[in-house]
Amino acid sequence: MYDTPDNYSDSMPEALGESEVFLDFQDRLSRVAGVERPVLIVGERGTGKELAARRVHFLSRRWQEPLVELNCAALSETLIESELFGHEAGAFTGANRQRRGRFEMAHGGTLFLDELGNIPLPVQEKILRVVEYGRFERVGGTEQISVDVRIVGATNADLRAQAELGRFMRDLLDRLSFEVLYLPPLRARQEDILLLANHFAARMASELGRRDLPEFSEGMCEALTRHPWRGNVRELKNVVERAVYQATDARIHQVVFDPFISPYAPLPDADLSADGWRCEEADTTSPPQEAHGLVGAAFERPFCESVELFEQQLLRAGLTAARFNQRKAADLLGLTYHQFRGLYRKHQATLVEE
Repeated sequence: MYDTPDNYSDSMPEALGESEVFLDFQDRLSRVAGVERPVLIVGERGTGKELAARRVHFLSRRWQEPLVELNCAALSETLIESELFGHEAGAFTGANRQRRGRFEMAHGGTLFLDELGNIPLPVQEKILRVVEYGRFERVGGTEQISVDVRIVGATNADLRAQAELGRFMRDLLDRLSFEVLYLPPLRARQEDILLLANHFAARMASELGRRDLPEFSEGMCEALTRHPWRGNVRELKNVVERAVYQATDARIHQVVFDPFISPYAPLPDADLSADGWRCEEADTTSPPQEAHGLVGAAFERPFCESVELFEQQLLRAGLTAARFNQRKAADLLGLTYHQFRGLYRKHQATLVEE
């Protein structure tokens, strides 16, 4: 509908997808971009709320004007007020000169407020005044400053619930939610997972100077689509880029979903209840070989000691056959994951020691 800047593709990361929910979201975003009203973008972490806000700006009539961003998370009331509205010299300790705030910088353009739910109530009141009247005063000042700014907010919090608890102004929420766009999580975009994975893989290979085009094996494609992706697109990007740089050839047979998890990490400090340390193709058609022939040796030591040894060798064999993927090891041994974890904790010292 509107012309876009020549550096549009350089200014923004890609928004890729072919799933119905993704295309529906993009359609709604495109339609509201041309309407001069505030927009609220809601979604889980890693879904691309900042990317969506930038698209709203660049698809609007304001695309040639400034796009100013502020992450409101963990900023104190004084600091966020100064960041938004600026301050006069001497307004507070350390304010040695006059400083323009984000509203002034965004005049004529768009102000993107990320993590909107973290803004303190007194600052919310000043934002409401800007939304209603287009005027504000710098911190420590008395001059009325007029601005023309479109606000795009983003949050992963339930602002309506916060309003019920008195933590977010109802009036401000009403004015900022002319349109509310809910970004679908990656688990609701199954058709997009491999599309995004291949895109990130090709871009990472190019960054590393590789000429070959990375290709995920069938097993890895299945693992990628089965993973819950609690970190959404951001998590997928990290997992894929890690797999590409670790791969020794163009075909990727292994991905590490969580780099913090390792079979060698101390249990009290490591969360080994996640979805495995890594996912790697392995031959799972044969039973663990180390377990064969152990029964004959059982009579050489007391019964309880033999059972302990047998459990340890079975666990070790299962882990080896499953390439230390604990969920796969549990499947190989015919155990539930919780049963396997109980036995692993019981014999951890011996397993790690050897």
